[in-house]
Amino acid sequence: MKNLYLVGGTMGVGKTTTCQILKTKLPNSVFLDGDWCWDMHPFQVTDETKQMVMENICYQLNNFLRCSAFDNVIFCWVMHEQPIIDELLRRLTLGGCRVTPISLVCSEQALVKRLKKDVNAGLRSPDVIERSVKRIPLYQSLNTFKIDVSEVGPDEVAGLIAKL
Repeated sequence: MKNLYLVGGTMGVGKTTTCQILKTKLPNSVFLDGDWCWDMHPFQVTDETKQMVMENICYQLNNFLRCSAFDNVIFCWVMHEQPIIDELLRRLTLGGCRVTPISLVCSEQALVKRLKKDVNAGLRSPDVIERSVKRIPLYQSLNTFKIDVSEVGPDEVAGLIAKL
């Protein structure tokens, strides 16, 4: 049986780092970061680009799910609304696949600390802090396992996910 891990969370919560580690903890695994399908300059959020990104993500995930080399498919993206998760699942061929939807959550204080570090290192623009903090409460209403990462490092979080 294949496993599909959907790992969501607001910007800066640690999705990518956690999933990179999770990939090494699970046998025969592959990882797709939704941001890789959204990496454009200038960054443009339109109906057309949103549709294109969703199509690209689903195409790639379906290819991973079909490939016999992989037992564990890991996907991360912001996924702050249930309709995003539902649309992904509706577009995927999931026969014989166990789906584990996860939201990484943390306190506002922990998130701001992480994001400020990234801003100071030039990895993110300062406006990400306010945008990311606003999304914190949205994850509580999702049909996902919630993992509070406020006081936990990505290696430990990956270990928790691997045990789900």
